Amino acid sequence: MPVLEVSDVSMAFGGAQVLSDVSLSVAAGGVTGLIGPNGVGKTTLFNIVSGLLEPKTGRVRIDGHDVTRAGPASRARRGLARTYQRLELFTSLSVRDNIRVAGEIRNSWSRRGRINVSAETERTIELVGLGDVAEREVSELPTGRARVVEVARALMTQPKVLLLDEPASGQTEQETEAFGRLLGQLVDERGLAICLVEHDVGLVMGTCALIHVLDYGEIIASGTPDEVRSDPVVVNAYLGTP
Repeated sequence: MPVLEVSDVSMAFGGAQVLSDVSLSVAAGGVTGLIGPNGVGKTTLFNIVSGLLEPKTGRVRIDGHDVTRAGPASRARRGLARTYQRLELFTSLSVRDNIRVAGEIRNSWSRRGRINVSAETERTIELVGLGDVAEREVSELPTGRARVVEVARALMTQPKVLLLDEPASGQTEQETEAFGRLLGQLVDERGLAICLVEHDVGLVMGTCALIHVLDYGEIIASGTPDEVRSDPVVVNAYLGTP
């Protein structure tokens, strides 16, 4: 059973239809990609999945539980975590304290048992490769490293499904390669279900087992990286001719 299921979700703002009958699923132990041009509804879909918006029609399920009308806190308790296109960090705190705070907050609401925040903070810092900047204020970091801090904070909630909204934005080529390896590690060692929205096509093609392509609010193609890369509809709408 998929950890995350989105079924026939539609959304409109005023008279503008943003999403039309979008369905997708995200399975444990894999990275699922969601790609498409800017402004086609990818972040809107993430906001619906995480409970920030309520869809006009359709259903969202986490671990088989219908959470369509549930708030963000309820979804977090069921194991949903996410990052944001616009960084949401405590910029005056150190990297370590940003990550630690997420663990403390998680212990205050979780029904899945408390974690040892200090120990988990150090494990997470090592996992994501932030040991060399752990004592620095987040405001001092380049955008690429700051995005990794946000991923680390999400991991401190012990999620089952992780939504990543353009996490490679601002990263160098080397940082993106390291991030791709991290995603593979999270899948292999923790069995996470990861949904990745990203414009770095190389990262998507290299890490995702399944990719959905969104255009004008509709899923126009779904398949493996090879299938998506060779789909003429996707090439015309998004990838372009090499």
